Amino acid sequence: METTMQKYFHWGAIGSLLALIVWCVLWEMAVAPLHPGGSWMALKAVPLLIPLAGVLRRDVYTLQWSSMVILLYFSEGVVRGYSDKAALSSLMGWGEALIVCVYFVCAVLYLRPYKKAAKRIAKELLDKVNPAK
Repeated sequence: METTMQKYFHWGAIGSLLALIVWCVLWEMAVAPLHPGGSWMALKAVPLLIPLAGVLRRDVYTLQWSSMVILLYFSEGVVRGYSDKAALSSLMGWGEALIVCVYFVCAVLYLRPYKKAAKRIAKELLDKVNPAK
């Protein structure tokens, strides 16, 4: 049974993932593209569509692996935040890093009760297999 806080974390993960997809496309197509008129870099948003269905369905496995993969976007945001010469592009990089942080925190906090339950079940099974003498 999900708690109210878990529902908020789930919606936070959904919202930040959708925001990151839109952010990446807008950044590379309109706001501060690498080349005038848009850039193929907008395709970096396509891999974010892969975990979207699983995140919407509350799939624990998808939330686990996507919380690790999304850190690549954090790295890109920090690197471009520091290195891009154009102020707007640098700001977009920092924004990307911030959105990734929101997703990561929401996903981890959503998964926390599931991880605790899995550890408890594993311990119970281990205790049944190897009872204390």
